[in-house]
Amino acid sequence: MLGFIGRRLIYLVPVVLAVTALTFLIASLLPGDLAVAMLGDQATPENVAALHKKLGLDLPLWRQYLHWLGGVLTGDLGASHRTGETVLHAIANRLPVTIELMVIAELGGLLIGVPLGILCAVRAGSSLDKAVSGLAFGILSVPPFLLAILLIFLFALRMGILPATSYVPLSQDVLGNLRSMALPGATLALLEWPALMRVLRSDMITTLQENFIAMARAKGLPQRRVLLVHALKPSSLTLVTIIGLNIGRLIGGTVIIETIFALPGLGRLIVESIYTRDFIILQGAVLFVAVAFVLINFVVDVLYAVLDPRIRHGRA
Repeated sequence: MLGFIGRRLIYLVPVVLAVTALTFLIASLLPGDLAVAMLGDQATPENVAALHKKLGLDLPLWRQYLHWLGGVLTGDLGASHRTGETVLHAIANRLPVTIELMVIAELGGLLIGVPLGILCAVRAGSSLDKAVSGLAFGILSVPPFLLAILLIFLFALRMGILPATSYVPLSQDVLGNLRSMALPGATLALLEWPALMRVLRSDMITTLQENFIAMARAKGLPQRRVLLVHALKPSSLTLVTIIGLNIGRLIGGTVIIETIFALPGLGRLIVESIYTRDFIILQGAVLFVAVAFVLINFVVDVLYAVLDPRIRHGRA
């Protein structure tokens, strides 16, 4: 297992370097003078020259990249030219909101999707299977903003039991935080479970037809043990892939959901940095999201080897 992880880490190095290079090019390939775009109305010749010197924009592109990469490796992602806030501080302030939203969404999606996927696999072709599958296809066709507005209308405006746009930090009030995250978390959970249910149902139908499942049933094992122990684990490879992709997407911030519910998350930080032309914050936030996505895919690869030992021995 350690050898498998070591090989994957070696493969990770060129991928991360490619990610840093592409992230750096986000700002450097913009048309026009980057310093003028960042300064906006304050783009006097003196200010432009000072920003050129500060950011090293007068250097060749490859030297700019090496200078920036050196700062990244030492934990210095730069600071906002507008507010003076460092990139790491800005990300650290916004990341807990995005992580909490991501956890609520994934847990909610799994709590709904996994039981329904198992149930539909056991009763494949039944009226229940068709009804749940039809509901899943219907939800997949609903845009996120429409579902968010519908939940706000029902639970915030009509019933008045949940806030629509306020955010309460977890450290300030646990109950208030959960109430403020209920609607955005429910919106994402309702959008996540159909895909999880569909892939688990499909894989589990195939697994239940395998010989080792027939052997387990012939031994007289309880149906619950057959499903949850013998069938669920080998049926979870595609499910783990979907979860990894979802987490990678959500850690970048669900821009639409965070904007609708006024959550100060990472996605909203990226949008705000675009509107304010704060390309240093934008560059650092995009780099963080991209590297996080790569690391999450690495964790998914390791989980593959845990779920199926043939993978780490190179026979699958």
